Amino acid sequence: MQARNDHFDRDFTLTELLAGMSREKLARSLEVLLGPGFRLLSATGEVLLGTAEPLPAACRCELRLDIEPVGYLEDSAAAQPQVQACAHLIELVMKSAARYLMASHLHEENVNESYQRLLLQHEALLKSELRYKQLAEELEARVQAQVKTIKQAERQLYQAEKMASVGQLAAGVAHEINNPMGFIRSNLGTAKAYVQSFSRLAPLVKSGACYQLAAAWKADDMDFVLEDFASLLDESITGADRVARIVADLKGFSNIDRTEEEVININDCITSVCNVAASRIPPGVHLVTELEQIPPLRCRPGHLNQVFLNLLLNAVQAVGEQGEIRMRTESGEGEILVHVTDTGAGITEENLPRIFEPFFTTREVGQGTGLGLTVSRDIAQAHGGVMEVESREGAGSHFTVHLPLDGRKH
Repeated sequence: MQARNDHFDRDFTLTELLAGMSREKLARSLEVLLGPGFRLLSATGEVLLGTAEPLPAACRCELRLDIEPVGYLEDSAAAQPQVQACAHLIELVMKSAARYLMASHLHEENVNESYQRLLLQHEALLKSELRYKQLAEELEARVQAQVKTIKQAERQLYQAEKMASVGQLAAGVAHEINNPMGFIRSNLGTAKAYVQSFSRLAPLVKSGACYQLAAAWKADDMDFVLEDFASLLDESITGADRVARIVADLKGFSNIDRTEEEVININDCITSVCNVAASRIPPGVHLVTELEQIPPLRCRPGHLNQVFLNLLLNAVQAVGEQGEIRMRTESGEGEILVHVTDTGAGITEENLPRIFEPFFTTREVGQGTGLGLTVSRDIAQAHGGVMEVESREGAGSHFTVHLPLDGRKH
C-alpha cells in the first residue's frame, strides 16, 4: 500500500511529463502562439524545445505542477501575458500527463502484483499437483494391495465353501459306502463259515463214506448252505456294484478345482449329485427327478456339481423330515434350465433380496458358511448364466439356473 502512495507523492520531471506526447506538435503549437523565439527549459536549465541559444531580454514564466516548479517557458518577442497564457496551457497538459503517468504506473504495479501472485499461485499449484500425484500413487498402491488382499480372502472363502461341500460329501459318501461294505463283510464271514463246512465234508467224500457223508450233510444243513451261498454272493455283488457307482459319482466332484471345460450332459451331473447326496435325504422326503432330453453343454462339471449339490442340500434343510424335492431339467431357447423346487418353509420377504449376499445365512452359528448360494451364483455367472429364485414364506422355494449353450453372458 505504501508503494502505491509513493506514486501519488512522486515528483515528475518535465522531461517525464513530455515523454508521452509529440514534441514536434507541441513545438509547432508554441511557435504559432509565441513565434520562433521561444525556449522550453527543464528545472535544471536543459533546453527541451525551441532554440538552443540563450534569449536576450527574454520573458520567462515558471511551469508549476502542484506548486513545485518543473521548468520554464521563455520568449524574447512575445509579451508577458502571451507567455503566461502559453505557460498555463502547458501546465494543463502537464497535469493531464501527470495523471496519465500515475495511472499507468499504478496499472503497471497492479499488473506486476497480479503477475507475482499468479507466479506464487502457479508455484503452489505445481507443489499441490506434485503432492496430489504422490498421494494418488500412494492411494493406487494401497488400492492394489487392498484388491490383492480381497482377492486372496475371496479365494480363501471360496476354498472354505468348497471344503465345506467336500466335508458334506465325505459324510454322505462314508455312510453310503459303509452300508454295503457292512453286509459284504458279513456275507464274507458267512461264506467263510460255509467253506469250513465244506472242508469238513471233504475227508468223507474222499473216503467214500456215503452214510457218514449224508449224516454230516444233514447235520450242517448243506442244502440251505448252497442256497444261501448263492444268495449272499448275489447280495455282495450288488453291494460292490453300489460302491463302484458311488465312487464313479464321486469322481464328478474330484475335479472341483479344475478350470478345463468338458462337453457333458447336465442330466448326468444331476444324477450323480442325487446319488452322492442320497444319504443326506431323510426317509420322509421324496426326491423326484424329471430329466428331459437336453443338448450337451461345454462347462466345468466339477463346478456345476457343486452348484446342484448346494441347491439340493439347501432344499433338504428347508423341507425337514417330510416333504418333496423336485429336480428338473429342460431345454430353453439357446439355453439349458435346471429347476430345484421344494415344499419347505420358504424364504421370508425381508430375507429374499439378501440370500445371495456373502455370509448371509438363516442357519444357527456353525451350521453353515453363508457362502453356498453366493458361490453357486458366481459359478453360474462364470458360465455366462444366471440364477433366479422364487419363494414365499410357507410355500416352498423354486431355484432356476440358466446356462446358455454358447457360454455368452445373459
